[in-house]
Amino acid sequence: MLTGTMATRGVMDVVEDGQPIEEDNDLGDQITDMVHDLQKHFSKVKNPNDTFQAQLKPTQKLALFVTERVGTMGFFFIVLTWTVLWLLWNIFAPKGLKWDPYPAFVLWLIISNILQILLMPLLLIGQNIQGMRTDIRGEHDYQTDQRAEKEIKTVLLNFQKQEKLILEILDKVETLSKGKAEAAGGG
Repeated sequence: MLTGTMATRGVMDVVEDGQPIEEDNDLGDQITDMVHDLQKHFSKVKNPNDTFQAQLKPTQKLALFVTERVGTMGFFFIVLTWTVLWLLWNIFAPKGLKWDPYPAFVLWLIISNILQILLMPLLLIGQNIQGMRTDIRGEHDYQTDQRAEKEIKTVLLNFQKQEKLILEILDKVETLSKGKAEAAGGG
C-alpha cells in the first residue's frame, strides 16, 4: 500500500505567480480565494461582435454597410452589366437614341470615375473598421485565455486538496488494517 510520502511525490505542484504553493497553507482557503478572485476580476463573457457594434458611430456603420455590399460578386455583376449595356447601347443603338457617342464614352467615364472616387475611401475606411473588430476579438481571446489559466490553476489546487485528503484516508485505512491484523494475530 502507498504511504503518504510516496504518493505525494507524484502530486503536480501548482504554481501561483511563479512560486510553488506552500504545503502548510490550507488548500481549501486557497481554492476559495482563487474562486473569489475569478469572480471579482473576470466579468461574464461578452460577445465581441456585440461590443464592436455598440462602439460604432452612424458614419462607421455606413462605411461598413458600403464595404460589405460593394465587396461582393453581386455588386461586381451589377457594374459589369451596367457597363456592357451602356457601351453596347451607345455603339449599336440608332443614331438619335445614343446619349454617349462611341468611341469616347465621356459620360460613362465621368460616372465611372466619380463612382470610383467615392467608393475607394469608403472601402478603405470600412476595412479599417473591420480591423477594429479583429482587435476587439483578439483582446477578448486574451481575456478568455487569462480566465482559463486561472480556472485551471483552481482546478489543479482542488485536485491537490483531494489527493491530500485521499492520502490521509489511505493512511487511516492502513492504520486500521494494521490494528485489525495485530488484534487478529494477537488474540
